[in-house]
Amino acid sequence: MLEAPVLSLSSGTLLGKIVRYPMRILPRGMTVPVLQGPLRGMKWIVGSQRHACWLGSYESYVQNLIAREVKPGAVFYDLGANVGFYSLLASVLVGNGKVFAFEPLPANVRYLRKHLDLNRIKNVEVFEMAMSDQAGQASFQEEETRAMGRLDAGGTIQVVTATLDSLLQEQVIDPPGFIKMDIEGAEFQALLGARACLAKYKPKILLATHGKQVHRECCELLRSWRFDLQLVGEPSEDRAELLASPHA
Repeated sequence: MLEAPVLSLSSGTLLGKIVRYPMRILPRGMTVPVLQGPLRGMKWIVGSQRHACWLGSYESYVQNLIAREVKPGAVFYDLGANVGFYSLLASVLVGNGKVFAFEPLPANVRYLRKHLDLNRIKNVEVFEMAMSDQAGQASFQEEETRAMGRLDAGGTIQVVTATLDSLLQEQVIDPPGFIKMDIEGAEFQALLGARACLAKYKPKILLATHGKQVHRECCELLRSWRFDLQLVGEPSEDRAELLASPHA
């Protein structure tokens, strides 16, 4: 459990600048301990993602929310797992529960598996695929930082796609208690592909939407399915985060 709120070490603050100064000499691939938060002391690979991850300050408000909402024994879905920051966090929180991590980009999956191995995590299962409203294959557009790749008809690689409903029907995954979804614009399609899952199991959803139209469509869809919506953090022009809770 989270013992104290995670501190933000933004690069725009004096403390953040001081902490980041020595990072210039850290070699990529070096293994370092996470400095704060619920992952404090866990091993992280420098260069796998931004330095804020091993500083423990990455999206501190999201870490605090997940730590408050996710309970021991829960089943957690990490859609858009990237290199595994939230999969690691959820693995700590669920204890003897289970984490299912979904990430389509091969380079990210390699880091994700390395982070799990380095920390001897056994309660996370990794799926190299993207969530959508249909199963099959789709084009995926890579992006330099590996943080914002997305499903795109003009994409550079082909990835496997699946729906949560089909995976549940085939008993590949367990029913969820909490879903974190950050998949760079494919949120509406992924929700459509989870219609039966959400209706039957009524998990809470931490949803990042990308673009005003996608945000509006996702909100309308979730409200029509009787979810209550709460904004998380400060929305920007092209991104917002919501906590969707099943209506009591």
